[in-house]
Amino acid sequence: MKHTVTLVTCPTAAVAKRIARALVDEKLAACVNIVPRIVSIYRWGGRRREEAETLLVIKSGAARTKALTKRVKEMHPYDVPEVLQLPIVSGTREYLRWIDEGTR
Repeated sequence: MKHTVTLVTCPTAAVAKRIARALVDEKLAACVNIVPRIVSIYRWGGRRREEAETLLVIKSGAARTKALTKRVKEMHPYDVPEVLQLPIVSGTREYLRWIDEGTR
């Protein structure tokens, strides 16, 4: 695995933008898509909850995942933020090269 997509949910668009900008500025991510107005239904504290959230879709190199995760946890307001890394199995050579260049 050389590249990853990381999913992170955020409580607001403002938090999502702050995290996304930092990750790109610090070259921990080549690109972050911000998906507004998702609804998450989950169990927390023994209760079912339903919250509006914003989703980050983060494209990065696998070598950056530890640093990326650490940075997200430093900036994120949740006690237990969602940080899920998924391997990119395939992609166009040009786009994967662009990810490499954006995270050097």
